[in-house]
Formats: sequence, structure tokens, C-alpha cells
Amino acid sequence: MFCTVLTGMPQFLSAQRVVHDDQKFKQWRSMENGPWDFAPDWYYYFLHKNYSGAEMYWKWAGFKSGYRVRFKEEKSNVKRIMPVRITAEETQRQKVSQVEKERAQIEELYKEELAREADRIVDVTYVSYKDEFNRMQDCITDGLLYCMNKSNGALEYQVNEISRLNEVLCADIAYIHKTGPGYELENAKRRQAYEEAKTKMEELVNRTAHLCAVAATHY
Repeated sequence: MFCTVLTGMPQFLSAQRVVHDDQKFKQWRSMENGPWDFAPDWYYYFLHKNYSGAEMYWKWAGFKSGYRVRFKEEKSNVKRIMPVRITAEETQRQKVSQVEKERAQIEELYKEELAREADRIVDVTYVSYKDEFNRMQDCITDGLLYCMNKSNGALEYQVNEISRLNEVLCADIAYIHKTGPGYELENAKRRQAYEEAKTKMEELVNRTAHLCAVAATHY
């Protein structure tokens, strides 16, 4: 019995000893997230070249020069298997990053809309055009009245046409000047609209002046 026990001791000790398998270690490491490397290299080159990406190359090393085997991941027809924990963490990180990016964009749009809302509440550009509009309206009114009196009503059609165009233009200016719900307009757009209205009103002043010249000459 003593001899039998002594005979089995080496096998028992061997079974309890931790053995490092370099070939399996490299394979598992390559398939997860480590360097792309396999062993034995020539075995993978001849029998598993497709999925290992093995290639043969010449290496100069003096008397030890010769062909070697290296592994290229881009030449392999398989993909790495990322650990579930790493994949989940990366997915969560990307979600958080995307949410934060969207939140920043929404906050920026909200601030911009608040600024536009504040700009639409008050028409601060009308005061720059008010005196000029009033001056031109006086010229148009006085001129048309002169034409009617001077021609004894003969120029009524021309006077009514200019008056109609002037009323439409004044209504447009009044609409642009309105503020409050339903009349929101940024001051930059108001200024552009006032400039266009000013140009049209100047044309009406010129037409009125021309009609006054006709009345003065022919009547």
C-alpha cells in the first residue's frame, strides 16, 4: 500500500498544479481585446490562415535570418468577441454622451428662442422711421388736396389711385408696427420691412409731386 501511494503522488501533485497554456492564452486574448497573436505560429499559418490572418515574411537576424509568421487582424475573416461587461459600459457611455449632446443643443435653442421672443415684444425700430413717414404723408396729403382744388375735380381719378396705394402702404406699416400674440416679428425683419415701405412711400411722393406739376401747368 505504501508503494502504491508513492506511485500515485506525482500524478496527484501534477493535477493540483496550475498550468499556463500559452497557446490558449494568446487565442483568448486575441479574440477579446489583446494583441492579435496566436501560437504555434506555423500551425496557424498552414491550417488556419483565413481566420487568424497569418502571413509569412522574411526577417534579417544574422545567422538566425529566416522566414517568420506574423498575424494581421485586418486579413482575418473573423471579428473580436468583446466581453459583455466592456460592451455594456461602452454602450452606456455612448448613450450618456449622446444625451448630454442633445441636452446642450436643446438648451442653446431655448436660449436663442428666449432672445428672439424678447426681441419681438417691442418694436424698437419704428422710432427711426416715424418722423420720415409723417413728413412724407403730409406731402402726399397736401399735394393731392392741391391737385383736386386746382383742377376742380378733373384729376379725381389720378388722385384716388395715389390715395388707394397710400392707404394700402399705411396699412402695411401699421401691421409691421403691431406687437403681441400673432404679430411676433424680429426687429431686424421689421427694419427691412420699414426700408421697403420707405422706398414705396418715396415713389408715391414723387408721383404726387408730378401730378401737382400737371395741375399747376394745365389748370
